[in-house]
Amino acid sequence: MQVKIERALISAWRKEGIPEFGRFLADRGVEVLSTGGTARCLREAGVEVRDVADVTGFPEMMDGRVKTLHPRVHGGLLFRRDLDSHRAAAAAHDIPRIDLLVVDLYPFEATLNKAEATRADCVEMIDIGGPAMIRAASKNHDAVLVVTDPADLPRVQEAIAAGDGVVPRELLREMAAKAFRRTAAYDAIIADYLTEETFPERLVLPLELKAVTRYGENPHQAGAVYVMPETGEATVARSTQLSGKELSYNNYLDASGAWDCVRAHEGPAVAIIKHRNPCGAAIDEDVVTAFEMACEGDPLSAFGGILAVNRPITLDLAKRIADPKKFLEVILAPSFDDDAVAAIQDGAKWGKNVRLLALGAGGRATDVLEARAIGGGVLVQQRDEASPLDLKCATTREPDDREIEDLRFAWDVVRNVTSNAIVFIKDRRLVGCGAGQMSRVDSVEIAAKKAGDRSSGAVMASDAFFPFADGVEAAAKAGVTAVIQPGGSRRDEDVIAACNAAGVAMLLTGTRHFRH
Repeated sequence: MQVKIERALISAWRKEGIPEFGRFLADRGVEVLSTGGTARCLREAGVEVRDVADVTGFPEMMDGRVKTLHPRVHGGLLFRRDLDSHRAAAAAHDIPRIDLLVVDLYPFEATLNKAEATRADCVEMIDIGGPAMIRAASKNHDAVLVVTDPADLPRVQEAIAAGDGVVPRELLREMAAKAFRRTAAYDAIIADYLTEETFPERLVLPLELKAVTRYGENPHQAGAVYVMPETGEATVARSTQLSGKELSYNNYLDASGAWDCVRAHEGPAVAIIKHRNPCGAAIDEDVVTAFEMACEGDPLSAFGGILAVNRPITLDLAKRIADPKKFLEVILAPSFDDDAVAAIQDGAKWGKNVRLLALGAGGRATDVLEARAIGGGVLVQQRDEASPLDLKCATTREPDDREIEDLRFAWDVVRNVTSNAIVFIKDRRLVGCGAGQMSRVDSVEIAAKKAGDRSSGAVMASDAFFPFADGVEAAAKAGVTAVIQPGGSRRDEDVIAACNAAGVAMLLTGTRHFRH
């Protein structure tokens, strides 16, 4: 059975492309049905429109809540053209056949993200008639073409023109599948808004495709990045790429880890990431100084790394970044000055290809859930945010003011390091990092090796407790003067005694920061 477009119903919140599409249909002799603001928009564009109210015999009512919920609309979308009984029923009840449905739903998500929006405002933006018509048309996709994305209008217009009004069956099925995905995501966002439980019995993630990456973690794996619903938070997934090559799957992972390292700081902060672990990190009142300090952390590992800055990239900073001796894969920041982009592109050979990501301004979303796939399911948890510290000194010697400042920074950095995680901080900069080891003392020794002579006078943070005293003993031997860790080991007293014997101050947080 061929589907020839002879009658269309158009109801769209966003009007981009609607006048042009309506004129195209009218010029082909297609009868256009419409409602409310869409009908006015089409008439202003010179398109002859028949009001849906003329079809149903009922006016729009209840502030537009009821206008398309009628058998003459849904019957026109749902009746099977290949069944005599359906055709007879349509004829008996004067139900006109609708061959094309164009619906753009009420902007619930956009309303939800307006700071001034009330609960009543959000509820009013829950579309009822639109999803009902979309589902009806999609169910009957053998006979009805349904369009839910304005971006598809040019393609649909081309298909109608090419087939002299007849559209390919493949397009009908493709648009129906897309329509069901649209209503599923729309309902999921609404359900999430109305849900008060942290972990409901059904968790539906309304993800939207942003890009297909060149491949996944490895060339034989396919990969893509999807975005979560807008929360007003600056995120890597919703960033704007200003320059450089296409982002890879691993670029996205590392960039997200880099942003996690700097986003929570109120003052200027800089981090350089390699394989999701920081090889450089620093804070300072001056962002350029913080950048230089971060670069000193582990210059060898920083080559080919990901740079994150929680301040706009200025021309002065860009000139420091575009050092021919350095090499970065991705640079991300809230924004880039125009002359800064040019300075990076022209300052070093690698500047033309480096990916520049502008994340924009945004607050920090609360109650964010993180999801991670496992075999046959998904693990979900609340995001590990920095929390107010209730520090307790467990040793005879208390840390001095300089050590406390470094310890606080170390505690923030270590939660972004893969467990078992150890970081050495000195003068508000990362000088050594040990990550992902099966034994905590091994991580200490790696951090000490990375730090070298800089470990003398440094402080150390551990994401979890020390099961034995060997970790703090190794740190003290390297020159570490103060430690911050959660505590809670059965051998805490041995660890405290080892610190006291070495004159090392130790603060306990009572909270751990594992990151696997």
